Amino acid sequence: MAQFLSQIRVPLDWRSIVDILVVAVVLYQLIMLIKGTRAVQLIKGIAVLLIISTIAKFLNLNTISWLLEKVWTMLFVALPVVFQPELRRALEQIGRGHFFVSHSLSLGPEALDQMIEELVRCSQVLSKNRIGALMAIERETGVQEFIETGIKIDGVVSSEFLVNVFIPNTPLHDGAVIIRGDRVAAAGCFLPLSENSNIQKELGTRHRAAIGLSEVSDALIIIVSEETGAVSVALDGVITRFLDEKMLRELLKRELQVKTSKSYVPFWRSKNE
Repeated sequence: MAQFLSQIRVPLDWRSIVDILVVAVVLYQLIMLIKGTRAVQLIKGIAVLLIISTIAKFLNLNTISWLLEKVWTMLFVALPVVFQPELRRALEQIGRGHFFVSHSLSLGPEALDQMIEELVRCSQVLSKNRIGALMAIERETGVQEFIETGIKIDGVVSSEFLVNVFIPNTPLHDGAVIIRGDRVAAAGCFLPLSENSNIQKELGTRHRAAIGLSEVSDALIIIVSEETGAVSVALDGVITRFLDEKMLRELLKRELQVKTSKSYVPFWRSKNE
């Protein structure tokens, strides 16, 4: 045993320490990336298969070992497809690093406050009148592919305009409005539905679409329920419900604040900090 340990002993110089720290940070970020997503259950399934494979080889169960080898071969092909949303999010987070910073929401403080007030006023009007609405605000991750599914608008954000868009039986009411900067980029847009099985059953297609977009981008989505008039916000795959006027305003100001190149979030910091 001592001879084996002496063979694998590696001198710890500064390069080894840096190497270990980098690997630890990367593993931590991967764990934080998949935390709360369906990828956790998939990884548990892979761990079970790995344990069964180890036991089968240890007990010389040749048939089971052969079958599991074929399963592993298929998994190597299927994993990039199965983990496509998580891989996309990981690459997007790398792209949001210091050297590749992009700012879709590049508004000054006054323009940003004005847009937030318009969104809050619009949400309250829609809520009181029980008019369903879905408003997505693009941030660093581009959502051009979803903008192209709707009708191009390119109009200034105003509560009156947005309320008119969502009036029932109008041409653009059935879909999402996507806001880029301080302008409405498009209306009547189709958003991807979330496949998360943990979403509450009382939430309908509108809420599921909002969560779906927040899972594949960093967009902030405001939802107004047609049934209850409740105002909700979807962000990073999580929905916050039953927001009043003050809570909605505070949340928008906190999440949509202008970020300069000096206030970016480093990749080693958690997005929830």
